[in-house]
Amino acid sequence: MRKPYLGALLALTLLGAGAAPAIAATSQPGANRTGASQSVTSQSAPAAKHKPQPVDFAGTVALSNCSGSVIRMPQSRPGDPALILSNGHCITEQDMPGAGEVVLNLPSKRTFDLLNGKAEKVGTLTASKLAYATMTDTDISLYRLTESYAQIQKKYGIKALELNTEHPREGRAITVVSGYWKKTYGCNIDGFAYRLKEGDWTWKDSVRYTAACQTIGGTSGSPVIDNRTGKVVAVNNTGNESGERCTFDNPCEVDRHGRVTVRQGINYAQQTYGIARCIARNSQVDLDRHGCRLPEPKRK
Repeated sequence: MRKPYLGALLALTLLGAGAAPAIAATSQPGANRTGASQSVTSQSAPAAKHKPQPVDFAGTVALSNCSGSVIRMPQSRPGDPALILSNGHCITEQDMPGAGEVVLNLPSKRTFDLLNGKAEKVGTLTASKLAYATMTDTDISLYRLTESYAQIQKKYGIKALELNTEHPREGRAITVVSGYWKKTYGCNIDGFAYRLKEGDWTWKDSVRYTAACQTIGGTSGSPVIDNRTGKVVAVNNTGNESGERCTFDNPCEVDRHGRVTVRQGINYAQQTYGIARCIARNSQVDLDRHGCRLPEPKRK
């Protein structure tokens, strides 16, 4: 997982900025660390056959330890409370969710720095609750805000990013947009891992990047945007840092036959197309909604 690393944090402190490890400032799985950068930088994506849509920072947010984005479903209405998407391992209301654990409707007053297209902070958004979080099958968190989509657009001129409701496509040019670092990473979807295992956690059908996306701690929770459509297709969450096999910060791929592959230096994201099927009116998470396949809390 990618929260800020202490070493990176110290280095950034010397430079006048903050940082975090692959997963969270506190040790957690995932290859995307947190840390605030004062300048906007970018890694160029490979040339695409079709003219890509411009991708900038508008609608992304910086968390205290990770990145995220204001997202809307195709069925969302202007008056609905806005939602913020990040990783399950980025939550601060409790410890990271354990394997098999699902968090629902936990009160929260967490705040988020909202960015414009130039990665400038234009305002602060506030959560009313942590609507959903898990690290089982996927690695996501959804915060429900006190502000509606219409209020955010009127006050800040920022539109929410839309979730794509179709499975992402191999080979597509993508951009990982980190609100924490105010940095983008461009590459392509290299393929999909049937199972991605990191420590106690296992994720299904994970997006594998080509090597150009060298995401770091703090990029956890960043939206992964399809350059062609401009829609969110995944949420950035981890990478294999030192070549270890299936350990913390060193996820491994497991195929349908149980064969394990380790890809040192390669990073991953979790698909998001299924989230829209679990969001009901007024931005409520409804796990019983038709077509919703997000993990449910264990029955007591």
